[in-house]
Parts: sequence; C-alpha cells; structure tokens
Amino acid sequence: MLTAPCEVITVGGVTDTRDVDVLVIGAGFAGLRTLHTMRGLGMSVAVLEAGDGIGGVWYWNRYPGARCDVESYDYSFGFSDELQQEWRWSERYATQPEILRYVEHVADRFDLRRDVHLRQRMTRAEFDGTRWQVETESGEHWSGQYLVMAVGNLSTAKAPEYPGQSEFGGRILHTATWPHEGVDLDGQRVGIIGTGSSGMQMTPVVAKQAAHLTVFQRTPNFSIPASNAAIDDATDAEVKAHYAERREAARNSPSGLGFEPSKLSALDATPEDRRATYEAAWKRMGFGFVLAYYDLILDQAANDTAADFIREKIGEQIDDPETREKLIPRGFPFGTKRPSVDSDYYPTFNRENVTLVDVRTDPIERVTPTGIQTAQGHHDLDVLVFATGFDAMTGSLLRPEIIGRDGETLREHWKAGPRTYLGLLTYGFPNLVVIAGPGSPSLLSNVLLSIEQHVDWLAALLVHLRETGADLVEATPEAEERWVAHVNERAAATLYPKAQSYYMGDEVEGKPRVFMPYSGGVRGYRRILEKVVADGYEGIVTSKAQALA
Repeated sequence: MLTAPCEVITVGGVTDTRDVDVLVIGAGFAGLRTLHTMRGLGMSVAVLEAGDGIGGVWYWNRYPGARCDVESYDYSFGFSDELQQEWRWSERYATQPEILRYVEHVADRFDLRRDVHLRQRMTRAEFDGTRWQVETESGEHWSGQYLVMAVGNLSTAKAPEYPGQSEFGGRILHTATWPHEGVDLDGQRVGIIGTGSSGMQMTPVVAKQAAHLTVFQRTPNFSIPASNAAIDDATDAEVKAHYAERREAARNSPSGLGFEPSKLSALDATPEDRRATYEAAWKRMGFGFVLAYYDLILDQAANDTAADFIREKIGEQIDDPETREKLIPRGFPFGTKRPSVDSDYYPTFNRENVTLVDVRTDPIERVTPTGIQTAQGHHDLDVLVFATGFDAMTGSLLRPEIIGRDGETLREHWKAGPRTYLGLLTYGFPNLVVIAGPGSPSLLSNVLLSIEQHVDWLAALLVHLRETGADLVEATPEAEERWVAHVNERAAATLYPKAQSYYMGDEVEGKPRVFMPYSGGVRGYRRILEKVVADGYEGIVTSKAQALA
C-alpha cells in the first residue's frame, strides 16, 4: 500500500511520472492538514498547488479590509496543543496578513513545504483502475493511490463581463485575485461592484482612501457588527488555559462555533426577553446571531422577529432616508444567505465621498472608457473592483476534468448537482475524497473544524484499509442516493431554499439549483460519521486493487 516518498520515474533521461500514496490538491488549510496527518500514517504525500505560495484563499484574497468572520481562536488548527499555545493572535477577527502568517508558521513548524509543489494546477485526473493519474497545467504527471481534493469552497472567482469592459481606461481588479504588491487608492475614484462579505469588508477601508467611492449594489444582505477588538494578554491566557474545553464545545455545537441555541422558540420568548437576547447577540455573536434561538432558520415567523430587529439596527446607522431604504435587506429570511460580519459598513454611507447605486432600479448598462454608465447616469471611475464572489462549493471541483471508473466524468455525475456520500466519497470515483465540500456542513460551519473532522475521519479510514489489506474505497450507489436525499430533506425543513444564494447554486447562471451544504449541523453530522464507522463503514465498499498488466 505504501510507496517510496515521491518516487520519480525517468524514461530516457526525461522525468515521466511521480508516484506517491496520497495526492492532495490545494495547499490551503485543508491541504496542509491532510499532508501533516497522512505523513503521520507513514504515507508519501504530494500537495499540488496552483498558486505561487501556500495559504489557499488567504494567499489570494488580499483586498483592503480582508479578514475572517470566525473568531481567531476558533479559526485555527486544534491538532497540536503546542501550536495553539505558542501562537499569539492579535485580534478577535484576524486579518488576511495575520492568517497567512499563521499558515506559514504552521508549514515551517511541521516542515510541510518540502512536499508542497507550487505552480502545479491540476487540469486532469483519471482513475486507471488502481491509481489516480494526474496532469498539471505545466505538463507534469503525478500518480497517487488516493486523490484528496482540498480545493476549498470559495476559491474559483467569478467576474461579470459587461459591454465595453475592455475599453475601460482605468484599472480593473477582483477581490479574490488582489495584486500582492498592493494597490494605492489614495485620491482615486473607485467603483466596487458587489456587496457580499468582500464588498462589505472593503467598503469602509476604501472610503477612507479614495477621493470618491461608488458602491454598486444588487441585493442588500444582513450584516452583524464584528465587534472586533485587540486581544489583551489576560484574554489570551484565559483562552489558552481552557482551550481543550473550548474545542470540545465547538465540536459539540451546531455550527462549530461553540454557541448553543436557546432551547426556546423565538415566538415563545416575551418581547422583552427576546429584545435582550437579540441585543446581546448583536454585540457579540457575529454571524452566529442566527443561533440566538433554535428556530430562526426553521420558522418564518420566528425568523421575522430577528430580521425586523436587525433591519431596525441597520437603519439606525444610516442618515439619509433614501440610502437607508436601499441598504435594508428584504425579501428573504435572515441567515438564508450567509450573513456578513462588518466593521462600520453602514455608517460609511454617511460620508460625503460615498455614493450607493442600486442596480435593481438603476442597472449597469455598460462600462465606458471613463467609468460605468447606468440607466440613470454616468459614474466616473479610475479603478473598478469586482467583489462578485465565487463559483461556490463545486466550482473548483469541476474546473479540472476528473474521470472516474468506466470513463464517467465528475461533471457528468454531478450534472444535476453534487452527489456524494457524507460529502466525502462519490460512487464511481474510487479513492477520491473531498475535504469539507458539498454534502457536508462546510460553509454552514466553522470550516476549520469541519476540515479537521474530515481529515481525521479519512485517516482512520485509511488505517482500516491497511489493517484489512484493502486499498480501494468507494461509496455504494445506494448510500450515495440515500445521502443526497437526506441532505435535500434537511434543507427542505429549513428556510434556506427561500433565498437566492450560493448555498443553492444561484450565484452562477445555469448552475443546478440544489442546496449543497449539509444543514444538519456539525454535532449531528459528527454523530453520523461515528455511526458509519461503528456499523463497519456502512455504505462503503473496500477491496484490493488488481495490478495492471
């Protein structure tokens, strides 16, 4: 089952194929954790990374204001107590530079870089009956017993194409591919298209730099204050003294954040108690606000109580009545699009150098050499920024050609939406594993916890294969069918389908409209994984590969 570490085969003096036990695609948090854990099993591992550096989304997303919306102490690895004791976070919500420094520290501390191969974008992978044969954009060939997709849910950027865009005389940027050398926006006329998390984080920062900022908004979203603050030494010491308990609380919570919803319905609380609960959540919980009561994502009337409170809070921050009306989210339940966590987003629109354009009533017609023409006028710009997000959940998984058994591609298998068992395995694609992807809690959770949960479960599975003499693993078609049905049933019991969101595939035209994450919660999902193992890996078939002739 094990091969020599990163064996290089040469034919006629020319490098042909590099063989390893585990090929990992992506050198972000998931890829590095997989590398460290698989190495610990004595397996040879190679991580193929498309970029020039490690860090995944935190390597690419360097726009002004970029920071995590999960608290730093939780958005970090828990596999090493020494690591979590030695690393000192500076803020409650870490910025992109600090998160990238953390990733680089982890890579150096555990000597991970020697098995990471940069500028190696996978373009094709084919299962040959025993192993995965992989080709990269640069022409390299790799072979792995197991292929682990650690590509992230928000890693394939999407940018609109407007008429006249190529004629723009200024600079066009995307938040997900921000120049590493930075961009000087001082004195510039800047336009931002998009008001998701990236646009909301960026707007207050750019407004302080630019001569004028124009924000083009399609759909206003709910946002909760980050209440960000520096972490003092006393807080740091307190967290580290009880880190084990904190991690355990997160593992046993619905979201992986350690928050436990009230057992009350929002409708059963008195108006006074409900108000007090929402005030406390507004000041501290970030996007965890949706857990203030257990039924906020299950019952429309309960959700309305939270949505009305948040609309009121948003409105209090905006001076101009017309602008206020444009910024208040309506038409979908709170939490059914991932809520943003912001720092002074709404008060930014009180600045004289900031303009809001509602493209629903004033649509963009074209990009001109000097700016953007909307139905109601022209907006002069020097810099145009697309904060338009990603082809979420499946974009990076379906970008390369992945060919399973009998020549079926993953695109074909997923043409009606992603089909997995447990979000981990896919029928017809033996030894292909997805980390924290569709069919798992993924974007509905603290994704760092979900990553570690998946990698540890995979490690136990590979130990099981070794002990039983097997080296092929695959979901049964029946187990995959049951899991897809279960994911859909759980989603149908919630309010999520009522919103146009990337959870539903609505961010890309023509994408199947199906709910992609698992909404049963981190705790419930973990119990399912444990039961699958206790039942002898129910729904999973293992076997011994037949050597190729």
